[in-house]
Amino acid sequence: MESSSAMAAEERIAAGISSDAAADTSGYRLGPSQDPNGIGKYYQGRQIAHVMGHEGAEWLERGDRQEEEGTDVLLRELKLKPTDVVADIGAGTGYFSFRISPLVPQGKVLAVDIQPEMIEYLRDHKASNNALNVEPILGTVQNPNLPKAGVDVVLIVDAYHEFDHPREMMRSIRNSLRPTGRVALVEYRAEDPNVPIKRIHKMTEAQVRKEMEALGLVFVENIKALPQQHLLIFRRQ
Repeated sequence: MESSSAMAAEERIAAGISSDAAADTSGYRLGPSQDPNGIGKYYQGRQIAHVMGHEGAEWLERGDRQEEEGTDVLLRELKLKPTDVVADIGAGTGYFSFRISPLVPQGKVLAVDIQPEMIEYLRDHKASNNALNVEPILGTVQNPNLPKAGVDVVLIVDAYHEFDHPREMMRSIRNSLRPTGRVALVEYRAEDPNVPIKRIHKMTEAQVRKEMEALGLVFVENIKALPQQHLLIFRRQ
């Protein structure tokens, strides 16, 4: 029978955590969940939230989303060029991918999701959205499978806090950026108690910057134009 210590070591390896706690510089640790919506895995002191499954697709397409989140403002603030290659990470139903598509007519949208059901949805709705430049990509929890140095803008909306391997994901995303590429990370503001979202699904600017800067992404600005969310811009170091 496998010993409990051996099983614990295997759990740590699977979670991306060094088996030598004293030498562990990964930023990860396992521990009791302080929130029922958390997975019991912590990164840089922050508990990671459970992923919203494809069963929640209707919430992504809710009618009042534009008003609640200012999605049209977000797209305007990205200042996309017609030739840009944009990666929409955690694309889901394509809410943003299909809206970005006409803004980059000579470019394309790489719509990444880890759920095959979402990829199928994206493929099934490309034609009806007249979005033939949207390319669905099935990613993994550690790699979005983006082309190396081939992306101008990476957009991550309300998804980063659910990455169960954020260090590995952001390292891959950083490597996908062109020299002038940007990461636009959108998360509900944890600093604002009036934002009606569970705490584990919100992030502070300080926490986001801590996690991004640890991987060689440089903070550019926090565009404070959205009703409830941070719009944080980073670039390669």
